[in-house]
Amino acid sequence: MLLENKIAIVTGGGSGIGKSAAIIMAREGATIVIGNRSAEQGEEACHTIAKAGGRAIFHRTDCGKPEDCESLVARAEKEFGRLDLAFNNAGKFHDVLAPVHEMPIEEFSNGIDLNLKGVFYCMKYELAAMLRAGGGAVVNNASIFGIKGMPTLNWYTAAKHGIVGLTQAAALEYAERNIRINAVCPGMTKTPALDISTGGDDSLFAGVVPMKRIARSEEIGEGVAWLLSSRASYMTGAMLNLDGGMIAA
Repeated sequence: MLLENKIAIVTGGGSGIGKSAAIIMAREGATIVIGNRSAEQGEEACHTIAKAGGRAIFHRTDCGKPEDCESLVARAEKEFGRLDLAFNNAGKFHDVLAPVHEMPIEEFSNGIDLNLKGVFYCMKYELAAMLRAGGGAVVNNASIFGIKGMPTLNWYTAAKHGIVGLTQAAALEYAERNIRINAVCPGMTKTPALDISTGGDDSLFAGVVPMKRIARSEEIGEGVAWLLSSRASYMTGAMLNLDGGMIAA
């Protein structure tokens, strides 16, 4: 198994890409600590993992609060003695579309707080724990809009570009300390957040994807598990585009 005997944190692990990644990581042998704002979703994800023979615990976490991120990492160390892996996936998409001069300051600030600052807060405490454990691997969830622009989604584009920059800077900082840090950049992916925008019509955005379909969340989760594994041992500071060809188009 790719992640046998590893202890891993997955934020936003109660639904969407985070839940799929957590299930796949558990299938590959990792013990999962799910951080999620919704206790109901987080506990349900743990139940799904346990039902399949894996091991997972839930810790209620709002990644927009640094104290919650610190508590999440402390829980992993307290329960299992160390932290080896982390998938920083938690984020929030609010469908506020406006050019910069019309974008409400509060909406822009809220988007940065969870989607960018939350990743920093998690990494701050995760990396300290990994140094104590002697090494590890981190994957951050960026987006294709961390690489290209998206008009009227300026807050989201800025936050995701920030995640890419943070990933690259941290990868260099820890390159000689046995910690690899990479990011996944998903394109259009079937998640509850996307369903809100599309009304559940998966074909709505399929036309802009060269492969003419949106991704399943499991397809992103498989990429995350691989990046966290020793099979990606020479990758750090990299962006893995899982986008059906959108960046290439």
